[in-house]
Amino acid sequence: MEHTSRPFVRSRHDRMLAGVMGGIARRFGWNSTLVRVIFVLVSIASAAFPGILVYLILWLLMPDEGG
Repeated sequence: MEHTSRPFVRSRHDRMLAGVMGGIARRFGWNSTLVRVIFVLVSIASAAFPGILVYLILWLLMPDEGG
């Protein structure tokens, strides 16, 4: 049985800002709204700054879907 993994890319279709959370949700087969809510809650719990920094780093490192 061959296992094909989805690429780790930013989503072009499921995006609110840069498609980072939509891409993560798609990669793991999760609901993108749930990923966004969890990310916001974790960011608030960590005083928001680390969450924003992580998002910006992912935005820079993750390639755009199809690009």
